[in-house]
Amino acid sequence: MKKNLKIAVLGPIPRDTIKTYQGEVIQKYGCVTHPTIALARLLENEGEVIPVSHILSEDLDPVKKLFSDYPNIVTDGLYTHTESGTVINLEFLDQNNRLETQSAKMAPISPEDVAPFLDVDAFVIVPITDFEIPVETLRYIKEKSDAPVIFDAHGPTSWVNKDGKRLRRIWKEKYDWFPWIDILKMNLEESQFSWFKDEKILTTYDQELTSHLDEFARDTLNRGVKILYVTLDSRGCTCYRMHQGNMIKEWISSVKVKEVIDTTGCGDSFAGGLAYGMVTTGNPATAAQYGNVLGALRTQGKDFSVFKSKSETRAIIKENYPSSMLE
Repeated sequence: MKKNLKIAVLGPIPRDTIKTYQGEVIQKYGCVTHPTIALARLLENEGEVIPVSHILSEDLDPVKKLFSDYPNIVTDGLYTHTESGTVINLEFLDQNNRLETQSAKMAPISPEDVAPFLDVDAFVIVPITDFEIPVETLRYIKEKSDAPVIFDAHGPTSWVNKDGKRLRRIWKEKYDWFPWIDILKMNLEESQFSWFKDEKILTTYDQELTSHLDEFARDTLNRGVKILYVTLDSRGCTCYRMHQGNMIKEWISSVKVKEVIDTTGCGDSFAGGLAYGMVTTGNPATAAQYGNVLGALRTQGKDFSVFKSKSETRAIIKENYPSSMLE
């Protein structure tokens, strides 16, 4: 494995107020913070993590203080000159479903924002709303860097109305994005918003509706995406890729936990695990195992102490996946 790895994490750092499905209220910084800190633990003494985001100036010192416990987090990509940041309220109805409102939003991340970091080994892109990372920024990254782009579809399948209510949307423009994405990650609900055209799908989520996945995956891979991961909540995830003209479909079971405390940031953490696994092993299944572990760890507490070191994380992988390709 290459020493001194660098991974950039692009997206918002929202100031979150979270009401869990158990009625507890949690306040913390979210989204980018989850994969950034998870990756910092995995890359201790082996590399650095660079969060790239627009935040309010009043949030700069608290965010830097949060990251200060991890000396390999580089904060040069935290921008305050636009005086724009993200403020969100989340109310969980159950373990997986929530109501979301947004009272402030960040400026989009531009090519100029990522230009200083084109030498990284991977870009983890975790937008939570459709405007935060324009397709032009992805195109710029792919034209200027050889680093793989790991992209979370949560952003382009979400929007904010004039009242600040966060809502789902059909990803009608997906074919404009696919050529600039190497690894696409989404949950089952987002896959439905990316495939079906009838907007009734936005209000009738069916967690058993998976019959579209193979056709959607083939179409996605034929349009330029190299690997597609679809997560199915606590069940695990499916990985799709092409090999010698044939589509390979692989199921990676989840990492079971006894109790779920907070699921906020699970998808973002999963994306960070994918990046680490792909950069260090190049194996799509192993990358998903890292993703599943980080997603599971995220559920185990309210702060960032849930994330583990490289050796501890590898031990969890070996325990849950005895046939893992890890050496």
